[in-house]
Amino acid sequence: MANRLSRSTSPYLRQHADNPVDWWPWGEDAFAAARERGVPVLLSVGYSACHWCHVMAHESFEDEDTAAYLNEHFVSVKVDREERPDVDAVYMEAVQAATGQGGWPMTVFLTPDAEPFYFGTYFPPAPRHGMPSFRQVLEGVRAAWRDRRDEVGEAAARIVRDLAGRQMDFGGTAAPGKDELHAALLALTREYDDRHGGFGGAPKFPPSMVLEFLLRHHARTGSEAALQMAQDTCESMARGGIYDQLGGGFARYAVDRTFTVPHFEKMLYDNALLARVYAHLWRATGSDLARRVALETCDFLVRELRTAEGGFASALDADSDRPDGGHAEGAFYVWTPDELRAVLGEQDAALAAGYFGVTEAGTFEEGASVLQLPGDGVADAARIGSVRERLLAAREGRPRPGRDDKVVAAWNGLVVAALAETGAYFGRPDLVEAAVGAADLLVRVHMDEAGRLARTSRDGVTGGHVGVLEDYADVAEGFLALSAVTGEGVWVDFAGLLLDSVLRHFTAQDGMLYDTADDAEALIRRPQDPTDNAAPSGWTAAAGALLSYAAYTGSEVHRDAAEKALGVVGALAGRAPRFIGWGLAVAEAALDGPREVAVAGPADDPATGELHRTALLGTAPGAVVAVGEPDSEEYAILAHRPLVDGRPAAYVCRRFVCDAPTADPAGLAVRLGVAAGPLL
Repeated sequence: MANRLSRSTSPYLRQHADNPVDWWPWGEDAFAAARERGVPVLLSVGYSACHWCHVMAHESFEDEDTAAYLNEHFVSVKVDREERPDVDAVYMEAVQAATGQGGWPMTVFLTPDAEPFYFGTYFPPAPRHGMPSFRQVLEGVRAAWRDRRDEVGEAAARIVRDLAGRQMDFGGTAAPGKDELHAALLALTREYDDRHGGFGGAPKFPPSMVLEFLLRHHARTGSEAALQMAQDTCESMARGGIYDQLGGGFARYAVDRTFTVPHFEKMLYDNALLARVYAHLWRATGSDLARRVALETCDFLVRELRTAEGGFASALDADSDRPDGGHAEGAFYVWTPDELRAVLGEQDAALAAGYFGVTEAGTFEEGASVLQLPGDGVADAARIGSVRERLLAAREGRPRPGRDDKVVAAWNGLVVAALAETGAYFGRPDLVEAAVGAADLLVRVHMDEAGRLARTSRDGVTGGHVGVLEDYADVAEGFLALSAVTGEGVWVDFAGLLLDSVLRHFTAQDGMLYDTADDAEALIRRPQDPTDNAAPSGWTAAAGALLSYAAYTGSEVHRDAAEKALGVVGALAGRAPRFIGWGLAVAEAALDGPREVAVAGPADDPATGELHRTALLGTAPGAVVAVGEPDSEEYAILAHRPLVDGRPAAYVCRRFVCDAPTADPAGLAVRLGVAAGPLL
């Protein structure tokens, strides 16, 4: 019999709907039941593509004896962290404070007043490697609750007081200047892995936001060190197993420092961010590899993650069924030499093994290899193309990983920006159309007339969870990027509605930002974190969107809010640049202006299109682009921008103070730092 989770719009929660555990979704009803029964709450937080979440579910939550014990002595609450990042954030903060580490599944025991008192992540079904079994943990918590309830309550109240008393003090209020951004570059240089690319050791995550900073820093300063780190990291990832060499797209992270063996889940946000990084790298250098990876990643997004409603699903699982039975991580993606021979025959299998780094010993588990591009390639591109097509077709016959098909507003905003820009750069109107479709879904389904957002939807129906700061910021960012590509000012208007909500509901009097709205559900602490995780923080993403919107409209209110939000970036630039990368990228834009490019000309005039494309290819950090009829009212920056001698013209401005207009694309390219390669 299905439990309460069967009615959820979260695929992750629905995966637990047939557990014998009597799960509750997060909400007051669950805590009221705990108060009525006088029992503690087990809070289990995870997400659909989480490998160890599935392991713990199979080992413990599907076990009848464990479920019976839970049902008798606890109220069990299951949360999808991607639907409720606020719940995840406040209890993860408690877990990390108590244990020094965190992760998913996150396992927290709460009082009926939602106060935490015991913490952990994954617990095995039997004691292992110094960890107690899950049953031992349950019995210990039950005994403490039964025999020392006052002590437990006092400890929980103390934890909540400690969390509430934590005040963010990063020591800075001014937006970073040249010195702070240079200090960030030096700090990154010290942490850079000059052998394998990326930063730090294993596990190694794609440093998407840091790469954007490095590209913008190079564009502003000409720093070859910044460009080299970005190029080498992008090449290392593109050649490594973290990149799907057959189908395109990136896995969430690599378990090693060489980007060879991935943790195989593919997340929407990673691929949206990385597609944009590679498109921007091509824009700066003309790299054929960057062009290929940007396009392949966007094609992967559209092919495998687009939903019937036009939005984009959240993730593909790491695990899938094996052809010979069982369920294993990476089963869909890895190859043995025998499998190559079965598909390709002896000669082409030998070619493929050398080209993709497939060995008899294997680079993964049980003699299987993750496909890579370890060498410089081969001369016979047509033959390799045939090999890749046949392997991809054969892989399509394997059992596919599960797909989490909920639509998350923030991540769809990131996809809109990536698809719009990549489509514009490479003459792919189908990608721009996909961006428009996703943006339209966000407006129709996720956004109300007051500029408030729902966090998630599934099958075109919202999930009932309010948007958090990153939703407003990333969707606004996507709308602004889409406006630059399409020339439709309505997307700037929609972005303005969202950013007005940011100013009204997420911003404190001192200009600092909260992750949740002032009228959202009250938790034990109102989360507030400016540092990046796998995607830009809501704080720095909001700073970027506010800055761009001010450049489009001339709004000093939005500009001032962006600059106040950037104060924390100045404080962290030299101390923790890897964790404030998007903030550093936004600071580069603020330092450069950002430049405002207004292209005035008839839509059907090829000269207008050439100026528009040149403007989009400009590498000036964070430049905003508007295109429309002369003296158009579509955008503020197009007002009073006439033709020049009867010809379409481009105006390059900073804070609405403009240089002399130009009708010459080559002259515009020089002003905006357009690289020679992409124009060829």
